[in-house]
Amino acid sequence: MNERRARELVARERTRVEALLATQVGEISADGSLQRQQTGEYVDAASALDSESVSVALAAGLREQLAAVERAEKRIEQGTYRISIESGLPIPDARLEAEPLAERTVEEQRDHEAHGSRRS
Repeated sequence: MNERRARELVARERTRVEALLATQVGEISADGSLQRQQTGEYVDAASALDSESVSVALAAGLREQLAAVERAEKRIEQGTYRISIESGLPIPDARLEAEPLAERTVEEQRDHEAHGSRRS
């Protein structure tokens, strides 16, 4: 994969994640406004709190994805975008096309998810 294509893929991910994050932050703000206005039943208040908790968790996940975008951008700049952060092995282009923020090969990612990082 050439650098231009890598930049396109990662830029598209940045745009996608930033848009989703903006939406989620807007929902959190709206949920907070609704809670302050709410004078109804406790069940309604609990439901609103559950909704806000989900929104906050989703926003946190999107912030993690944004951090992954920044790491990918840094790897592009350093010329290491196609290289696994675990082993130094090449990450296949097909994997990067499907998952532009991939930092490991498929096998390494499975192991990482099953056992955690082995990096110090």
